[in-house]
Amino acid sequence: MNRTEFIFATAVILFVAFCLGWFASWLVNRFTRVTKAEIGELDRMAQSLHEAEETRDQAITYLQQREAEMTNQLSQTEAELRAAMDGLRDARHEAEELRAMLERRETG
Repeated sequence: MNRTEFIFATAVILFVAFCLGWFASWLVNRFTRVTKAEIGELDRMAQSLHEAEETRDQAITYLQQREAEMTNQLSQTEAELRAAMDGLRDARHEAEELRAMLERRETG
């Protein structure tokens, strides 16, 4: 093989390698290309996700408000219970004093 044949063979091999690389690149680009329908679907999915996040945020806010209301109501109920228990304790103490006073009068 002389010098001219070697250069020609090398040029043909390089050209074939270039063509195969270009074809492989075209195939990859063809199969990974995003269509307008897919973009539209992605937009719809993004919008749905955004709406779901807004709904979640609203639900969290509502639950936090409801929890605060329930905590406040529980605190008020506990305060009323303590007041009622204190009143009952005082009434029992007063009743015991009255019983003791009546017993002293009956015996005295």
